[in-house]
Parts: sequence; C-alpha cells; structure tokens
Amino acid sequence: MFRKFRVRSIVNDIPLNYKFMLIFVIGILLPIFASYYLFMDRMSELIKEREEQNLQISMERARKDIHTMIDGGIAVSHALITDKVLSESIDRGYNGQSEFYNTFDDLLRHRVTSYIPTNNQIQRIGIYTDNPTIVSGGDYYVLNSTMHASNWYKQWKATGESLKVLAYRDQAMNNRAATSSYLSIIEKMDYYYAYRSYQKLVRIDFYLNRFYDVIAREKSSLEMYLVNDKNQIIVSADDKYHGEVDSQYELFDMNKVEDQDIHIVPIGSASYIKGWKLIGVPQETRVKEAMLSMQLYFGMLAGIITLITSIFIYIMLRSYNHRVKRLSRHMQKVGNEKFELINIDGGQDEIGHLITNFNMMTAQIKSLINNVYKLEIQQRSQEAERIRAELNMLQSQMNPHFLFNTLNALLVVSTKNNYVDVKDIIKDLSKLLRRLLNWKDDVVTLEEEMSFTIMYLGIEKFRFRDKFEYDIEITDEARFYKIPKMSIQQLAENACKHGIQAIEGTGSVKIRADIVDKHLRIVVSDNGKGMDKERLKEVQCQIRSQEESGGYNIGMRNVYRRLELYYDNQVKFNLKSKIEEGTEVSFEIPLQLLERQGEEGGMDSGI
Repeated sequence: MFRKFRVRSIVNDIPLNYKFMLIFVIGILLPIFASYYLFMDRMSELIKEREEQNLQISMERARKDIHTMIDGGIAVSHALITDKVLSESIDRGYNGQSEFYNTFDDLLRHRVTSYIPTNNQIQRIGIYTDNPTIVSGGDYYVLNSTMHASNWYKQWKATGESLKVLAYRDQAMNNRAATSSYLSIIEKMDYYYAYRSYQKLVRIDFYLNRFYDVIAREKSSLEMYLVNDKNQIIVSADDKYHGEVDSQYELFDMNKVEDQDIHIVPIGSASYIKGWKLIGVPQETRVKEAMLSMQLYFGMLAGIITLITSIFIYIMLRSYNHRVKRLSRHMQKVGNEKFELINIDGGQDEIGHLITNFNMMTAQIKSLINNVYKLEIQQRSQEAERIRAELNMLQSQMNPHFLFNTLNALLVVSTKNNYVDVKDIIKDLSKLLRRLLNWKDDVVTLEEEMSFTIMYLGIEKFRFRDKFEYDIEITDEARFYKIPKMSIQQLAENACKHGIQAIEGTGSVKIRADIVDKHLRIVVSDNGKGMDKERLKEVQCQIRSQEESGGYNIGMRNVYRRLELYYDNQVKFNLKSKIEEGTEVSFEIPLQLLERQGEEGGMDSGI
C-alpha cells in the first residue's frame, strides 16, 4: 500500500505538460522507431532475396536467347550439310566457268541465302571448298592458301572437331585492309560419303549486335559478359564487341570482381558450345537504390505518423491549457467583482461542463446584483429607440422625385407658354396629390392604378406636347384585380424620365394589362434610347440587389422589391432592352395570390 501510494504520489506531482510529453515519447515515438528499425532489417533481407531472384531470371533469360540464336544457326548448318543437291553441286568437277555458272544459276544462286530471312541473327552464310573448278563469288569460295592462313580456318583446324562455334578476329568483309570481330559456326560437309572428293565447309556468321542487344537488355540488373571456352570476353554491355580495338580478346579477370557475388551460367552442354558461358556481375547500385528508396519511403511514413501524432498531442494539450487558463482568469475577475462570461466553445467534456456551470453561476450572480426594474425600463427604452429609428429610416427612404419632377415640368411649361396653360396642369396635379393623400390602402384595383397612371401621363403629354404619345390597353377581366399602388406609375415614370426624354423623335409609352396562363401580366414599354447588354445586365443586378441604391433605377427597384415582399418571390419580373430600340419592363403575378374587388382574396370564380 505504501509503494502504491508512493508511485501514485510521484505521478500526481508531475505537471500535466510533462505527463503528455512522457506519453508521447514512451507510448508513441519509441514504438514507432523500434518498429521502423525491425521492419527495415526484415525488408532489407527480402529485397536482397528478391534481387537475387531477379538476377537469376535475367541470367537465364539471356542464356536462353543466346542459346536459341546459336541453335538456330546450327539448324541452318545441319540443313545445308544434309542438302544432297548442294553437296553434289560443290563436290563435282566442272569443265570451265560457264558450266559452273549454269549450275550456279539453276541450283546454287539462292540455295544458301534462303535461310537468312527466317533467321535474322545470321549475317552471312558461306560455303568453302578446295574444289578448284568452282569460281569464288557470291556465297561460294575456294579454300586456297589464303583461306588456310585465315584466323577462322586455323582456329577451326586446331579444334580437330567437325562442328565448332568460334569467336575470332579476321579481315573485314567490306574492307580487306581492316579487321573485324566475328562469331561463327563452322562445320565440315561430310554427311554424304559419295561426295567427299573435296573438303567442304559451312561458315555461318552471326550479327554480333543481336548478342549485344540481349546482354545490354539486362544492364539495369547486372553487368553481363559472353565468354568463350578460352575465358575470352566476346560481347559485354560495357565495351560492346571486344577485340574491335586490340588484336586480341580480353580475358575475364576474376580477381577484379572477387568481392562480388558472381553468377556464371553455361550457354549449353553440346560439344560445339562447350565451355561458353554467361558471367553476370550484379549492379551494387541497384540494390543500394532499392534499399535507399525503401528507407526513404518508410522514413517519410514514420515521419508523417510522428508529425500527425505530435500535432494531435499538441492540439489536445493546447485545448486543455487554453480552457483551464481562461477559467482561471475569469475566476480571478469574479474575485474583483467583474462578472464576465467565458465566451468560448467549452466543449462537452468535463472542462466544458465546468465552464458552462461557471457561466451559469456568473450570470445568476450578475442578475441578482443588477436592479431588475432598471434593466426592464432600459430594455423598453431601447426597444422604443429601435422602433423610432426604424420609422425614421423608412421615412428617410421616401423619394419625393415624383413631386420634384412635376414641379419642374410646371416650371418648364410655364416658362415656354407664358403661364397661359398653367390652369389645366395645376388641376391634374391637384388630382394626383389628392389621390396620393387619400390612398390609404396599400393595394388598389388595376383600374384605379391605371387611372392614376393616365393622369400622370397626361401631365407628361402636356410637358412634351407633340413629342410624346402613350397607349393604354387593359382587358375587362384584369381591371378588377388589386395590385400594390403605384406599381405601374413608377414604371411609366421611369420610361418617360430615362427612356424617351433622351431621343429626338416622338416618344411613345405603351401599357398593357391582361390575363395570361392564370397570371396577371403587366407590360410597360417605350421606344427610347434603350440599353446595351452590359448596361442591361448592370441594371438587372442593381434591381435585384439587397443593398439600397439611389438614383437611376430606384423606381424599378422599388416596384420589384414591393412585389417580391407582397407575393413571396412568386412574381416574374423581366427587363428587356435594345440600344436605340427601347426598353420593356413586365411582371406577372399568379391570380391565386391576388385579391379581386368585392372579394377578400383568391382567384375570381368567373375566371
């Protein structure tokens, strides 16, 4: 019990920050790094095993391809040796060159070369004989003293075998002054006993680049060497065709690679290829790159995991410290009689509940300290001020542009006409003002709205004289539906003010009202200056904007906003305009949302 208490006391004495750090180091970092090193050790062994398997596969693949090419040449050589017509044609004696040429044309011209197209590793096939009656040329050659002194013949003779694969240096076929490397199959033609009057040989030369391509293909895995029975390097990926520079082939030095894992694979078991082998020296950089790539990958993975866990621990610790410190500061403020709430998201854990309870306690104390009656009077005073401010704002938004425009029209007309026609216009103006003062309802019948609009247009007609005309069309079934007052007059005023006033010819305003598809449709159009596409788009945005915008489009925007508020966004409000052709403003209201004169609301049963 003493030990248990002692351990618990020691743990409780450790600050919480250090506790989190110990949990992070011992519980997260240590397992991550231990797992990383154990995993890396095991993965290194697996990579080495995998690379070893890949090297063996590469060696076997290259050996098989080289063996297949050589076997293809051996098959061609065997086919030529067993060709009875060929043996008989080479072994017989000819009475002059013409007889040989006749036989050549009839039997020998394409007899040898026909095998090359199907064996693309074969560069050339030559038939050699000591028959003096044949003529050297094409694929047939006389074995004279020069031939006996050639490297290929001396090497084949030295082997004492009928069939042999040889690598040697000899005169180049296309340049007798130069030498070149050859890899050839040389076989004696003695298959038929009856045709052994002369010595006959088949020499098949391979394309060395075919063998080089096979070896170079595996260069990414290992350095590969094709070595003959004398341990001479015939083809390798580094120096390509050995013997091209020096007169002798380089010997493969095992001492240079004694510290490396050498792979040696025999080409085949046949006597003609006995001793030939492939030697592969693994690329150390490949294994190192694979190991480095793995270390980088898992190192980054361990780093990312460590970073994520570190960020997580930091967030957890900061969440704890931040909330506890805020709680401690506000408790000190309570001691100083400052009852402020902790304005943070406390969360749903134990600390969050503690913050919530602290806020509730602080609010209750503050409520008890404050005088409830004074607080209530203050709230009522604030509400009254808010209502008064709202009324002032609404009143300040009233735009007296209609009255100002009318007075301006009176001034212009009076000046032009020396006050002669002032009587009629003042009478119409008084009717308009009287109607405005007596219009207490927010909605009026379409007929009343049209009557009011006609009086306004009459004043504009008086103002513009012969330069202005208007046309009103309203169907009987539409005239008794109620709409917000001045919905049409505002649009007509906008057409006069911004549309036809700027043109030189006769201006025209047309107003149409009818029922279309169970909607009341109002259209106000003019033949004014119109707007281009950019200006039209700008006006449409200003009309539908939630922000107040004075000036140019206030009439249309007021109509749009009132219709939107009255009919809950179910009104279709459209604006069309073309430059120098005019502007058309229209809106459609569903009949089911409209009142009708003599009814409380809804669609008239007669429609």
